[in-house]
Parts: sequence; C-alpha cells; structure tokens
Amino acid sequence: MPDRNDPFLPPDDEGRALARRLLAEARHAALAYADPAAGTPMISRIAFGLGCDGTPVTLISTLSAHDAGLRAQPLASVMVGEPGAKGDPLTHPRLMVQVRAEPLDRAAPDLSAIRERWLADHPKSRLYIDFADFGFFRLTPIAALLNGGFGRAMKLAPADLRP
Repeated sequence: MPDRNDPFLPPDDEGRALARRLLAEARHAALAYADPAAGTPMISRIAFGLGCDGTPVTLISTLSAHDAGLRAQPLASVMVGEPGAKGDPLTHPRLMVQVRAEPLDRAAPDLSAIRERWLADHPKSRLYIDFADFGFFRLTPIAALLNGGFGRAMKLAPADLRP
C-alpha cells in the first residue's frame, strides 16, 4: 500500500528524460557545500557542465571558498534548472543532485576530453582555463530529487541520470 504522506512519484521514463535534459542544458548551477571553518552550509553559483561520460563537472579556482569547502568535505549538492520567462518560478522544473566532489589531477587520462568539451560549452573560459589556480572537479551523483513542476516530484538514482 502506498504511503499517502510520501509526495514522491516513482521514477519514470519521462522524469528521467527531464532530469537528463536539465543536466545537459545547464551551463551553471547552484552549489551547496560545507564551510570548512564553521561546518555551516554555504552556496555558490558555479560554471557547470557534463564530462564525456555524462558525469557533472565544474571548473573552479583554488582561490574560491567552494574549492576549500569541497576539498575539506567532498559531499555537496548542485541544483540546475532555471525559471522560465513566464509563470510562477516554483512551477518550473529543477533538479537537485547530491554529489561527491573529486578534484581531477592534471594528469587524469580523460582531462583533455573534458577540457575540450568544457570549452565548447563555455568558450569564454578559454581566458582562464589554463591558469595555475583553476582545475576541474568531477561531481559524481549519489542521489537526486527532481521537481518536474507542480505535483511531479520524484527521487532518482545515479543510473537515472546517465545519458
């Protein structure tokens, strides 16, 4: 018997497709992470993209607060999905993804492909992508929550997000 207090629908193909589209179209995201000094939640807007295997990535500077936060506590969350031009912003789809952030070594075998894909999606980053303080983080999904609009919320697993 379904729990009437559970507001989540079971995952379906339409929800999975919407979640994948939100990830694929996002060029920035809100990143929630823990402040390494106080342990309290912080939020930052980040540049966002997908690696060649569909795993989310971001390019950030070691001078940023969120770089220090992710290195101290790699569990974080990202939210993608922007309100449309019309209507109540809370009725537009959005996806929250719990992630484990991992800095990518400059010698990582897939870094060149990630870099080229990143530049295709974020051409202005060509100005700073090779600065010594910038590097990529892989944001490996742990779980996700899709709010597909009014009455369309569902919990998704990492496999549901893969292209």
